[in-house]
Amino acid sequence: MTAHYIYRCSSCGTDFSADEIESRFHYLCPRCGRLEKNQPLRGVLTIWYDYGQIKKSISRAEFLRLPAGQMWRYPYLWPLKPGRDGSGFEGISARQLHLLNLSAEVYHLRYQKQAFLALDDTRNPTFSYKDRASILVALKALQTGIGEISAASTGNAGSSLAGICARLGLTARVWVPENIPPAKLLQIQSYGAQVHVVRGGYDAAFDLSLEIGAQRGWYNRNTAYNPLTIEGKKSAAFDLFIRTGGELPEMIFVPVGDGVIIAGVYKGLLELRQLGWIERLPRLIAVQAQGSDALVRFLHKGAFTYQPASTLADSISAGAPRNLYLAAEAVRQTNGQALAVSDRQILTAQQILAREMGILVEPAAAAAFAGYLRLREEKELGRGMKYAVLLTGNGLKDVAALEQWNALPQARSAQEWKAFFQEE
Repeated sequence: MTAHYIYRCSSCGTDFSADEIESRFHYLCPRCGRLEKNQPLRGVLTIWYDYGQIKKSISRAEFLRLPAGQMWRYPYLWPLKPGRDGSGFEGISARQLHLLNLSAEVYHLRYQKQAFLALDDTRNPTFSYKDRASILVALKALQTGIGEISAASTGNAGSSLAGICARLGLTARVWVPENIPPAKLLQIQSYGAQVHVVRGGYDAAFDLSLEIGAQRGWYNRNTAYNPLTIEGKKSAAFDLFIRTGGELPEMIFVPVGDGVIIAGVYKGLLELRQLGWIERLPRLIAVQAQGSDALVRFLHKGAFTYQPASTLADSISAGAPRNLYLAAEAVRQTNGQALAVSDRQILTAQQILAREMGILVEPAAAAAFAGYLRLREEKELGRGMKYAVLLTGNGLKDVAALEQWNALPQARSAQEWKAFFQEE
């Protein structure tokens, strides 16, 4: 049976059938794809569907009535074999699918009298946005009969893959840099993954995972390299669409490291427009850490120059963003912008979210809010407009960052505490 989707190269524009790509396990474009050390990927593949046919099968109003966080409710928008009755996926049980539900909550928040929305991915199965990609990759592995999946990660992608694989009975092999936060390493190990610690940064782990994974025949989940990682992350656009009743915000603030989240969100928005369900695309605001600002520099200079990354926001630390070119396209095509914030601004944003809104996020997620705060302070946010911030990871994933603005309380005896309160 012919698949209901095709692959398209983002560099040369060539279309490929699903069989051409998947039967040979191509991850990049067979014609122009290039993977070079400390360079963005060339020939990243994207996935496209028959939107005219989809429009005939479901209306905008019907889609808006679907529950957020349950991607399997619209199988026609995923590169998987659908179930026989047109719902769910072939070979995947309802029990398994329900194990993969996402939180997808959208909060209506306010800071200093200005309202904004926050898409909360901190309560997903493994507490991060990365579950959106891992779920799709793992389901594809199940349908193709593959039992082992490999990935390089600074923490979240690895713990996500490990947790999702544990839920579905698959084996995860995770390659991590030696500076991975201990809390994230423990999470990966606790899910039962095979962990391979690499001396060097994320880029070294990325390259090694591909080399050894290819030798061993493991399915690869590496960010941008596997096109399903971009595809899986588009679901945030659908969840925002559903949660807002189709009234999307004018701006969406996205933390950017490798560039896959922003490319995924952009892909989802493009599909909503292709289906005729929205008329305009929200502006995508890419927020990077100053010590890992390759996208900001690329958009400013028009060329990529490798610089080692250094930031406490490890989840967006990437000297060579593998999906740089699609991330840049997402910013340009939505009339958005890219900006960099300092580690100090990230910690301040993290503190505000925790102490004034009760949401504990890791530094990478706080970066998106720091970008919102910066544009607000620069008076670039108009009144009466809607804004959304993507909160992509739970704060307990990086306890060391929390320790930077939380002093250890002093222990006192009962008598000392009584004396303390008597003096007040």
